[in-house]
Amino acid sequence: MGLHFHRNPDGTTTGRNEANGFTVTHADEEEVKRQLYEDAGWEYTPPPPPVPPGFHRFSLVHDDLRAFGFEDERYAGLRARPPEGCAPVDRGCFALECERPGKTLLDAVAGTVAEVRREHGLVMNSLGVEKPQEWFDADDKNGYAAKTVAHLVLMAADRARLLGYGRKDVVRLLDATGIE
Repeated sequence: MGLHFHRNPDGTTTGRNEANGFTVTHADEEEVKRQLYEDAGWEYTPPPPPVPPGFHRFSLVHDDLRAFGFEDERYAGLRARPPEGCAPVDRGCFALECERPGKTLLDAVAGTVAEVRREHGLVMNSLGVEKPQEWFDADDKNGYAAKTVAHLVLMAADRARLLGYGRKDVVRLLDATGIE
């Protein structure tokens, strides 16, 4: 069974339960999600309240290709002393759910990644974004699109390291795009 969501050009969201064809369109995306979950017989959990101004909510994941689990010894210090505003969670791998300050989402993510690396020697390499290729319209600088950008940059840096590329190689590639 699959639930699919689509943001329409008029600002509404349409959701469809592929199992039975149930379809709903509404201006409130969460209402669409609630109705689809109810139709599928799944428990619906509303989103948490907004974070205070100047804070950002995100997940950081250590997505190790060798599939180490949450209880792995490498995470003991981070489980015991996570960065302020972060809580360790088991997603089948090690993750942190964070609400951290930052000028932008990318700033908050970068600061947290640096703190984890500095304090625990671990490079968090994902934001846990599933299907990042399913890009939605670019929302604001701190929304889903920004989480996707941070996820892809962290993942690319990690994969480049595994292949033997260094920081200068990755920065040279980024600079070649002409991004200012």
